[in-house]
Amino acid sequence: MGRQRPLILTIVAAVLATAIGIVLSFVIHWFPVQASTQAHNTDRLYHVLVIATIPIFVLVVTVILYCCWQFRMKPGEELKDGPPIHGNTRLEVIWTAAPAILLLGMVAYSFVVLHDNEKRPAHEINVGVTGQQFEWSFQYPPSVTGGKPVESFQLYLPEGESVKFDLHSKDVIHAFWIPAFRIQEDVVPGITTHWRATPDRLGTYPIVCNLLCGLGHSLMRAQVHVVPRAQFQAWLKSRQSTSTASVSGGASTGTTGAAAG
Repeated sequence: MGRQRPLILTIVAAVLATAIGIVLSFVIHWFPVQASTQAHNTDRLYHVLVIATIPIFVLVVTVILYCCWQFRMKPGEELKDGPPIHGNTRLEVIWTAAPAILLLGMVAYSFVVLHDNEKRPAHEINVGVTGQQFEWSFQYPPSVTGGKPVESFQLYLPEGESVKFDLHSKDVIHAFWIPAFRIQEDVVPGITTHWRATPDRLGTYPIVCNLLCGLGHSLMRAQVHVVPRAQFQAWLKSRQSTSTASVSGGASTGTTGAAAG
């Protein structure tokens, strides 16, 4: 029993460390509020990966510390070699196969989550996103507005509807990131990239450029407003009215100026 005591204490400490690590990963709020269905999927993936990897981390550290404790060199053994040990084939097969199976399982689950996040629903709306140093602008096509297209520097989205973002850049590479949605996509000059999310929580959330794009990078921010469908439609109509009034005012001014000239 005396020889097994250090091993038992080490195993108990490892189990406690694993339990504490997993509990802390759930108790501490590492991420912003979840505001899309993709955010729920991504956070679930995170917790699954944490539950799978914390025991591995604790096992490796525990074995290292236990060996340093129990098999450390004692005074007078500086020139002494350790006993020759032949390899254990069964153990080597286990510690190779088990991590491989675990890794393949995590990769497979990650693929399932990514596939679910990118799955195209039966109905979705398209919103254009244009990045340029150092601002975001958003374009709503006639298929969304039901009339004239709308452009805005604020992003409004209806709650509960899938949105496909078509991302463009006018200058350098940016990264369109809404932390509350948990998805990020690069915005690359010359090509159109795509990004899909389904907002499911009312509120206002920050939009961030997550790639260094110049001196004003830290200022390249905007906001996304997730609102009920009726409020979204009302906002589109108000933007169309404002745009029409601006065009009419500009045309009147031009005509008056021409007549005066």
